[in-house]
Amino acid sequence: MNALETALRENRAYLCLSCGKCTAVCPVARKDAGFSPRRLVERAVNDDPSTWLGGDEVWKCLTCLRCSALCPGDVHFSEFARDVRALARESGNAGACTHGDAIFAWMRLMQEPGLRQNRLDWLTDDLQVSADGDTLYFVGCLPHYDVMFRAQGFEGVAIAQSTVRLLNHMGIAPRVLADERCCGHDLLWAGDAEGFRKLASLNAALFAQAGIRRIVTSCAECYRTLKLDYPEACGLKVEVLHISQVLAQALADGKIAFRKGALPVAFHDPCRLGRHGGEYDAPRAVLQAAAELREMEHARERALCCGTSVWTQCGQVAKALQDERIGEALVAGAEAMVTACPKCQIHFTCAMSGPTSASGPRVAVRDLVCVLADALADI
Repeated sequence: MNALETALRENRAYLCLSCGKCTAVCPVARKDAGFSPRRLVERAVNDDPSTWLGGDEVWKCLTCLRCSALCPGDVHFSEFARDVRALARESGNAGACTHGDAIFAWMRLMQEPGLRQNRLDWLTDDLQVSADGDTLYFVGCLPHYDVMFRAQGFEGVAIAQSTVRLLNHMGIAPRVLADERCCGHDLLWAGDAEGFRKLASLNAALFAQAGIRRIVTSCAECYRTLKLDYPEACGLKVEVLHISQVLAQALADGKIAFRKGALPVAFHDPCRLGRHGGEYDAPRAVLQAAAELREMEHARERALCCGTSVWTQCGQVAKALQDERIGEALVAGAEAMVTACPKCQIHFTCAMSGPTSASGPRVAVRDLVCVLADALADI
């Protein structure tokens, strides 16, 4: 059985009924009439791979799982797109990275076992971290993204600082590891499974050496990757939590409190926390304690994606999807759109920073932990 046949079978693609439900809800298909999840499957089944593996069709899917949620055949379209990308890479089609391959370059650099990093300069004297605790705050690529996107309003380092501050407020001094690697999410979903496994193995060994039993992350993609992909890739057997889940439990237990402001906000569900991770309630529970929550037209399971996946296909379709989502926040009467995924904040702030958006409607885009850290109250 060749690799394409395996991808078709393992992801149930042969059970596609061509009913069109995936096309009806696919964010990309609504903006690009030439794309459809089922059409990609049809081409994989019927056409010579040389006629489509070299094109950009395999990179258009946002892997947001919106289609799979409604598929009567339970076809795993997003995972199929991921596996097909591995075949595309083998044929020389690695997709066009929006930022000149800089982001993938540091992921490849981190695969070097002997690499030593200086990635903890964001820690300030008021933040308490542990030298031997068993709860890890997995920072991910926040310090690197901060350098690249700070000028457009990204809160990279502030997200990391706010997360530690919130954990400290609950009496938790987390471990932070100087030699932590990127979780590898983008490599995996861009078809570089080997590179992903290298990063996963290095991180897993680091966790084991440090005696980590619980991992907390403030990034939806890190959450999905560590919780769902690491157990299969490297046998990781530790508890993985998104910071919103830790905060929601602490709020329910009376271990943390927030000053409720009058600012109306809308919560944008990240695909990796929502449809991939199944978590919709925790971020809303804590956000409602700190602000006036307004729901957008598409929320929870029906939430729209931020428009770009693994730093590719950042063009007119992505911009249209981002404008649509920003418009939903404005219609809901929100003055800020809050998300729990750093990438979502990067993409939405980018959408409003270009020359075509300079005079258009705007809404502040904030990360959940930054909003909550600003609203901390004494118990």
